[in-house]
Amino acid sequence: MNKLRAILVDDEEGARDVLQNLLLRFCPEVELIAKCENVTKAVEVINKEKPELVFLDIEMPNYAGYEIVNFFKEINFEIIFVTAYDQYAIRAFEIAAIDYLLKPIDIERLKLAVTRVIQQRNIQQQSQRLSLLSNTLESKQLKNIVISDKGEQHIIAIEKIIAIEAQESYCIIYTGDKQIVASKNLKHFETVLQSLPKFFRVHKSWLVNKECIKHYSKSNLTIQLTNGLTTKLSKYKKAEFEGSISS
Repeated sequence: MNKLRAILVDDEEGARDVLQNLLLRFCPEVELIAKCENVTKAVEVINKEKPELVFLDIEMPNYAGYEIVNFFKEINFEIIFVTAYDQYAIRAFEIAAIDYLLKPIDIERLKLAVTRVIQQRNIQQQSQRLSLLSNTLESKQLKNIVISDKGEQHIIAIEKIIAIEAQESYCIIYTGDKQIVASKNLKHFETVLQSLPKFFRVHKSWLVNKECIKHYSKSNLTIQLTNGLTTKLSKYKKAEFEGSISS
């Protein structure tokens, strides 16, 4: 099997050495060809060496890791971001469907991320996802979300999401004009959208956009939405839900 030619980019020498050692010990499918201390140097190396994978720290002086998208007309390499724990940044990665590693790096998570790159390489969709990540981190606003369904990528405006329904380990996302199946559970979307108070988990199977509620029946514990959908309201969520729509 041909090895993945990779570089790693981090402004801290110790962090570069740690990741290099982890790759050598636990990821034999990766060939590390260079280590860079900043984005500018990484761009130079990428143009020269044409790596297939870049491990990229997100917080560096001069240019943040995600700003690498501004240096290329086309991104023809996969990226795994490496970051210290930051809840907002994590949501941004999840929204853009981009893989990331948290410092200190977990070995199993590293191996999984590398395996995903090998199995699911999709360079064509990378630029869109990176642009979405960059816009989300810079504006500090969650405006769009990337959903992959059967190899097809959908970028959905969050304001157009009416409801998300759980179907075992999958979800159906309802917008005004379409339904999209996502291979994520409902807890994933609840976590990603938790900073937006208009989204409310009304039932174990439903997350709804409160701005899209047409009618609420207290007696039947049902919610009718603007697209004609009727969802259930859990009796355990009733008081919290009623408080949230009256405030």
